[in-house]
Amino acid sequence: MGFPVCMKHRIALHWQILAALILATLTALVLRLMVAPKATGVGLEQFVAGSLGSCKFVGDLFMRALKMLIVPLIVTSVISGIANLQGVKGFARLGGKTALFYVSSSAAAILIGLILVNLIQPGLKDGQPNAVIGQAFSESRDRASENALAKVAQADEQDNAAMFEVFRSMLPENVFSAATNNGQMLGVIVFSILFAVALTRIPGEEMQTMRHFFQSANDAMIILTGWVMAFAPIGIYVLILPVIYETGVDLFASLGKYFFTVLAALLIHLFVVLPLALRWVAKISPVEHFRNMRPALMLAFSTASSSGTLPVTMRCIEDGAKVPKRVSSFTLPLGATVNMDGTALYECVAVIFVAQVMGVELGFVSQLFIVVAALLTSIGVAGVPSASLVAILLILKSSQIPGAEAAALALLAVDRPLDMLRTSVNVFSDSCAAVVVAKSEQKHTLPLD
Repeated sequence: MGFPVCMKHRIALHWQILAALILATLTALVLRLMVAPKATGVGLEQFVAGSLGSCKFVGDLFMRALKMLIVPLIVTSVISGIANLQGVKGFARLGGKTALFYVSSSAAAILIGLILVNLIQPGLKDGQPNAVIGQAFSESRDRASENALAKVAQADEQDNAAMFEVFRSMLPENVFSAATNNGQMLGVIVFSILFAVALTRIPGEEMQTMRHFFQSANDAMIILTGWVMAFAPIGIYVLILPVIYETGVDLFASLGKYFFTVLAALLIHLFVVLPLALRWVAKISPVEHFRNMRPALMLAFSTASSSGTLPVTMRCIEDGAKVPKRVSSFTLPLGATVNMDGTALYECVAVIFVAQVMGVELGFVSQLFIVVAALLTSIGVAGVPSASLVAILLILKSSQIPGAEAAALALLAVDRPLDMLRTSVNVFSDSCAAVVVAKSEQKHTLPLD
């Protein structure tokens, strides 16, 4: 079937999104050349500033429209999906398989990052801490923008309670308040699961009435998602243009080796590990699955928000990969909140990189702690841009690695492009979980739809 809007266009949605990405990149590069020091003028600077401001405004509207869908889509899809499981036994089996895949894939991602960062050693030069990067760390606070300083300060305030807050957020005092807070989506999911399980325990006729209600509401949300996605190319263009234009290059040269290490680890997990899981476990073609997931991957890369991409991910999985709704409605909302392969990998590489730069030698036990901490903290990281900063500061301080705040500021210089890529990895991992779990469920007698 595909997206309703895609059927009305001669050009497929993923090609429209790709064209928007390329056009936004070219436009940003041209604008940077136009306002170069030798060619700049006051009028031109004002024009560019005004244009970027307009792009940010329109991009914010598009992101708000996507986020508007998240809570009702999660609630209706989780409740209708679990209600269709026809019992707690089916839900327990489905939940166990999903949790096993998420833990395994995140652990594999972290180990890939751990191996590469130890092999490449981006924080060292000739076997010694890189003095250039160390100097960049020490100067990062002086060069940092007020926005970057605010991010680090906010993360620093949250880090001590971050680990325990994950468990607290699972049981919100007010589910409606949690629904308005992006950081408490886990609470909304847990409430929806409990409500759906309770729904299966009420008398048959009443249960069927409620099940049909939530199924109809979920169908309406799918139609609404199609309407919002009609504006995806425009939204992605205005989101990417300011990012490309404003991305700093001062630290990029010195952080290039670190950037390459994270990039290589993410690509290995995306194009080797997860496809192997599809081929060996689910017995399906990874190429075909990549083809089905193109719109969701491009949107994830553009927005750097796995939660914001959730409506599109669900449509790609159900319409393209033909995963039953009862599986996708459980695995995908949960994955968008707790399954962060790319984020966990990034946290591990970032912490060990900072340790190398600061001359802190980490033994086997210390690196094992970082692996476990990256796995646990990635579960509670909200699916929004740069949310992993909290986890990185937490692990750095727990490992007693000096210069945590200055290092976090320096890493923000190259964080955005890496954030975009690791979000794509997160989303693709969620989709692989849905396919693998759906394939394993085929041997059971419970109906798939």
